[in-house]
Amino acid sequence: MSRVVQVAAAQMGPVPRDQSRAEVVERLLMLLRDAAAQGAELVVFPELALTTFFPRWWFDDQRDVDEFFETEMPGPDTKVLFDEARELGVGFALGFAELTVDTTGVTRHYNTTVLVERDGRQVTRYRKVHLPGHADHEPWRPFQHLERRYFDGGPEGFVAHRAFDGIVGLAICNDRRWPETYRVLGLQGAELILIGYNTPIHYAPDPDQDRLAGFHNNLVMASGAYQNGTWVVGVAKGGTEEGVESLAESQIIAPSGEVVARCMSDGDEVILAACDLDACDSYKRTVFDFERYRMIEHYGPITSQRGVVVPPVPSEPTQSPSPPPDESDTREQGRRS
Repeated sequence: MSRVVQVAAAQMGPVPRDQSRAEVVERLLMLLRDAAAQGAELVVFPELALTTFFPRWWFDDQRDVDEFFETEMPGPDTKVLFDEARELGVGFALGFAELTVDTTGVTRHYNTTVLVERDGRQVTRYRKVHLPGHADHEPWRPFQHLERRYFDGGPEGFVAHRAFDGIVGLAICNDRRWPETYRVLGLQGAELILIGYNTPIHYAPDPDQDRLAGFHNNLVMASGAYQNGTWVVGVAKGGTEEGVESLAESQIIAPSGEVVARCMSDGDEVILAACDLDACDSYKRTVFDFERYRMIEHYGPITSQRGVVVPPVPSEPTQSPSPPPDESDTREQGRRS
């Protein structure tokens, strides 16, 4: 009996800075209902779905930053989403900014995704590991990317969970660019990896990459799917938000690396795919049979080395002096002359 999960990617268009949480949640509810009407069992929302992408601005006052964060989930504005999903029998993954206090009493700010099962149970919260951008004020940019200033890195790493009749992993935005994300989840048997993202098309450090934004987006997710025999669902908040154009192109990718569903707009849109989790075995038991083919004795630098260590430049070979001529050769040359 195959394990087929009907998965919806609920792409969002821009969220203006002045749009209230309640207004955004109403948009999420419309997407949820649309997906449920199409038969979805799991709805995947984007990264930081409840607000505009605030790391594009420099704030001097931390209180201005904290306004974008949730101190409880569900909270007063989001509880209706949890209630509606449970009533519909639909699970979801929702990206949001999380303000919490850790076990040592220190306040932490995380870029988080919560995974909720069909019965309303919270399966897990994943906190983003690979924080992109910069931490210092860089006014030369047309807009900033201050995730490294406003967020703490997720402490738990990549952990797969049993949910939706399979093994599910979570990642957020920049995580999708790193092959280690998929491999660590793949080594736990992940069959479905859910990824929300907000990706500006303009990349200030190297604008030559702008034209490749969509290509790179598919490249990293499709290769992660294929090389780990897993479904990958990538969901955007796209369109032009507060003057910044962001990539849409939400897509659902099979373990073969093939895109089976893709959004056609850059606004609020739902796409759906029947994800057969048993189809993962076609790759997990053949070309990517980890137990048979992985050569871990040769992978040491992946976990022991952070930056690039290039091979040393070879030294110039020393010129050996010519050996003195053999006396017999000298006599022979004399006779010939």
